[in-house]
Amino acid sequence: MTQKPLLELQGITKHYGGVCALDGADFSCAAGEIHAVLGENGAGKSTLIKIIAGVVQPDAGRILLDGKELRLDSPNAARDRGIVCVFQELSLVPDLSVCDNIFLSRPPMKYGLIDARAQQERAAELLFLLGCADIHPMDRVRDLPLSRRQVVELAKALGARPRLLILDEATSALSSEDVERLYRLLFGLRDQGVAALFISHRMHEVKTLADTCSVFRSGRRVDTFVSGTRSDAEVVQLMIGRDVAKAYPPKTGPAPDAPPAVTVKSLSWDSDLRDISLEIRQGEIVGLGGLDGQGQRELLLALFGVLRGVHGGVEVFGQQVAGLAPHICKQSGLGIALIPEDRKTEGLVLPMSIRENASLAHLEALGRYGLLSGVAEKTVVAQMVDKLRIKLGSVEDPVQTLSGGNQQKVVIAKWLMTQPRVLLLNDPTRGIDVATKQEIYVLLRQLAAQGVAILLYSTDYEELIGLADRVLIMYEGRIARTLAGDEITEQEIVASSLNVSLVSPEPEAIA
Repeated sequence: MTQKPLLELQGITKHYGGVCALDGADFSCAAGEIHAVLGENGAGKSTLIKIIAGVVQPDAGRILLDGKELRLDSPNAARDRGIVCVFQELSLVPDLSVCDNIFLSRPPMKYGLIDARAQQERAAELLFLLGCADIHPMDRVRDLPLSRRQVVELAKALGARPRLLILDEATSALSSEDVERLYRLLFGLRDQGVAALFISHRMHEVKTLADTCSVFRSGRRVDTFVSGTRSDAEVVQLMIGRDVAKAYPPKTGPAPDAPPAVTVKSLSWDSDLRDISLEIRQGEIVGLGGLDGQGQRELLLALFGVLRGVHGGVEVFGQQVAGLAPHICKQSGLGIALIPEDRKTEGLVLPMSIRENASLAHLEALGRYGLLSGVAEKTVVAQMVDKLRIKLGSVEDPVQTLSGGNQQKVVIAKWLMTQPRVLLLNDPTRGIDVATKQEIYVLLRQLAAQGVAILLYSTDYEELIGLADRVLIMYEGRIARTLAGDEITEQEIVASSLNVSLVSPEPEAIA
């Protein structure tokens, strides 16, 4: 007997200007079910969950909860009915405490005032439930790393006691230990009858978590099936509507006589970076691996001149550089560009247009005497939109109207306009669909073939294996090991990340 849906969407349509995000889409989810929603960026997944969460309203269609039609005209209306969403882009207030953020919309009250003690105690309980008692309820969110902020966002959702919990790439910023805790939590909620709806581009997560999978393409649901009944290739073909080419382009590596592009000697910063020395040659893709939070992000920021108080030497194309700063790094003599970790807060100005965001790092070269040439700007932006295949309605649309993958392409376009000679990338494909990832992989290999030196940090081991000519494994702020050639395997990366050896010690001789 088929279980009656907890949530059902019928004929949902939504347009953003000239772009049709959802085109008569149908979808349903049952209580006590973990349901994965799959599809390319731009397939309609994010719009679907925003409609379910009351963030946007559909142009047409019906929403039914427990078989009764309803209108979700705000996030509060959705929460009132037990629908809670954890978006990939966090909704926290950085200058407030952890507990203030968790209970921002509905704090515990006593005598008409916020019960601060009850709020702190309840926040501590939720953090303990998530296995993160190390986060203090009174910590300021701004002072937490991205992975801890994601945990706070999850605690905020649990505090609303959801009947339907929606997770949009909620594991993308979590450490591996936090992901395992989240898995256990979701299984426990499912056993209690809570429905979980999640979006993930990590197929191993789908296999581990999902009971049911629905695939969206071009604004429509194209298939729903029991998890595990389709191969990865079949799922990806459903997502993109065509066979998938080989995920990673062939490794060509730098020329044998390629000179060093970047040489780092004994670089240190506070306790996060400790005596780091490395070299990246022109035309080489060097991967940064290791467990999350081992200094990879800080190393990229140090090389882009964001951090202050960095000690050690940095040479770029044989030139000793003192006093690195972002405005110095992007000058033609150095040509260093950084694709940051969080595109929403570090890479884009969301209310501004796609055109304005794309040209933001290149304005000096697009005019004379301090005046911007609109014709030159539109020309180079159009070239980048075509080169990176950015899907948009108009370059004048706000960049926040784009899907996550296309927003990331705008960030990349912004820095490619500066014609970088050294490209630093911080987990650039986080939360991006398979097809867009492949386009970025091909682009990176093309840039390397043109002589660009690339330093790539990725939390996806497959990316490091498929893309990098060498992989530097970081552990506690140091480079613990360098892998090259046949050494670049998942087993070696994992072992080196844990600072252990796969080689068993020789047994002691018996006297």
